[in-house]
Amino acid sequence: MPDTGYAVTAVLVAAAVTWALRALPFAALAPLRASGTVQYLSTRMPAGVMVILVVYCLHDVEVTQARALAPLAALAVTVWLHVRWRNALLSILGGTLAHVTLASTLFGA
Repeated sequence: MPDTGYAVTAVLVAAAVTWALRALPFAALAPLRASGTVQYLSTRMPAGVMVILVVYCLHDVEVTQARALAPLAALAVTVWLHVRWRNALLSILGGTLAHVTLASTLFGA
């Protein structure tokens, strides 16, 4: 078993490296916060990411099959909840609940 000094030193070195690795992105991005491009991306990227996720999730759905109604209905529920209450957590939970319920009961294979 290593001595106490060695163990304490190892823990301190690991803590310092962990802290430095977590602080590095914030220090590197601090000069960019005033950039117009970064501010533009910070306002536009959330919607862009959501569009990419929706396209990715629905690209294999064949709309001619009845099973396609579950994800499409869940998408409609998610959009409706978000437009109505503007609460991301409620939208995600409601859409997930709608999809799981529809896929496992009405449109289950």
